[in-house]
Amino acid sequence: MPDTKPATILIIDDDADMRYSLARVLSTQGYKVSEAGSGEDGVAAVKKGPPPDLIFLDIRMGGMSGIEALQHIRSINARQLVILMTAFGTAQTAIEAMKYGAFDYIMKPFDPAKVIALAAKGVQAHADMRAAGDYQTTVNPDDYREGIVGSAPVMQDVFKIIGQVTASDVTVMITGESGTGKELVANSIWKHSHRANKRFIAVNCAAIPENLIESELFGHEKGSFTGATTQRIGKFELCDGGTIFLDEIGDMALATQTKILRVLQQGEIQRVGGTETIRVNVRIIAATNKDLEAMVKAKTFREDLYYRLNVVRIKMPPLRDRPGDIPQIVDYCLQKLSREKKTRVTKVSPEVLALFAKHTWPGNVRELENVIYRSAVVAQGDAILVKDLPAELGGSAISQSAAPFEAAASAPTAGAITVESAYDFLAKTLAAADAPIIPAVSAALARRVLAAVDGNETVAAKQLGVTKPALKKLLG
Repeated sequence: MPDTKPATILIIDDDADMRYSLARVLSTQGYKVSEAGSGEDGVAAVKKGPPPDLIFLDIRMGGMSGIEALQHIRSINARQLVILMTAFGTAQTAIEAMKYGAFDYIMKPFDPAKVIALAAKGVQAHADMRAAGDYQTTVNPDDYREGIVGSAPVMQDVFKIIGQVTASDVTVMITGESGTGKELVANSIWKHSHRANKRFIAVNCAAIPENLIESELFGHEKGSFTGATTQRIGKFELCDGGTIFLDEIGDMALATQTKILRVLQQGEIQRVGGTETIRVNVRIIAATNKDLEAMVKAKTFREDLYYRLNVVRIKMPPLRDRPGDIPQIVDYCLQKLSREKKTRVTKVSPEVLALFAKHTWPGNVRELENVIYRSAVVAQGDAILVKDLPAELGGSAISQSAAPFEAAASAPTAGAITVESAYDFLAKTLAAADAPIIPAVSAALARRVLAAVDGNETVAAKQLGVTKPALKKLLG
């Protein structure tokens, strides 16, 4: 049977009028509302339990401040969702609110419609967090010490080839889109080979300027070019007896390709500016996300080098071709983050997994890992919810209410609203509660009226039926 109990909301504010205003608005939506008149009383209510689904907490109160109360509440229940209320939309307010784990914050005076929308968002997040409580881990991290996660048939083929090539020194070419895990495969081949007790050096050929790549790979002699003030030992020499991984080899210049070919054919190098031939015993594993066959035809990649490198090919599948592996990868990443104590998040909601399954992941596993980490950083509890996801996946990792702080209480363009329509706005929102015009809403109404008369306080006060000093006090 589905739970039909009304969601519970606790309001903590030392302003009785504000509590009354907020409670009336929320009650019209069917929420069960309770109140606390101070930070101390609010913390005591949370300790006593049961925990409410959502808390509205004022920042500035006599005695315990809202930030202090938030810290106490989160120490009692790290999953408690709290919306902070403030009349002072400063950068400090926003930063502190989110730093100490607030779900969101809202500006005073309130727009009742925004209060209702934010409450619904918070209650839904609470429900999602409860649903994530049923999350079951799917992998044992010890089974994936290589960091390559997946059980799809295409991945099983990758694992088989890795096992087959580890016993020899055969040159391996790893192809696939960016972010598919090519370096992890290279690292795994090295770890399981007889060269595991020697060095593994990875070189990103695309990240090194063309005029420096030869010096990086083969070293240089003192004085061989401007700035060569000392002799430099290159990566091949350093890696003698070990394994070198040449990533993005499709970006390597033709001149350098010629020297790589010499290493493969003769096992020899020369430092830049040197005449001595140096013997090296290095296993080469190369990788690229480019179409080397097309580059060979276009004569931008040496054909002889291509055949020397492409002895055994391992093709890494894009993530979109193995969507069934996504839950395993998510689980592995969460456990890794938790183990490294980077975040407290250990689970994701079913809705998040559903969105992950629909996404095409152009950045592949690297993109998925990045999304998990980003989302875990902003998650308020121990689960990643839809709201924690970046916007491109349907979430809002940066709260929309953190846009210009004045937006929550800003007035419309002058002349865009009449006094009558402002009253209509108020009446529609509070009709169900049969509520009087209360201070918080009066201030919101006054701002609209003031905007409608181009900021003329005398005219606005007359139309509202109050004195000019009373209007100024109302507007704060």
